Amino acid sequence: MADGKRGPRAGSEGAQRIADAHRGSKPHDKRGGFASNPELAREAGRKGGISAHQRGTAHEWTSEEAREAGRKGGERSRGGGRPRKAVSTAAAA
Repeated sequence: MADGKRGPRAGSEGAQRIADAHRGSKPHDKRGGFASNPELAREAGRKGGISAHQRGTAHEWTSEEAREAGRKGGERSRGGGRPRKAVSTAAAA
């Protein structure tokens, strides 16, 4: 602790003991969190949306914003509106 910081130095045996003692000590450590439980993530998102609307901080889309977002999404999913290769009529004959 000569560097003025509290607690054991990072990477020291003491720091490792503290990390080991805390690892797995909470229920969410055992189930894997949002990455392994999509239902948990969905529920948290739902509660966050409700809370944001109650506080008045939620984003509400205007029709113009929604139109622009849909256009951008369509470009991404459909190749960005790039022209397609023309099919040769000679090859079909």
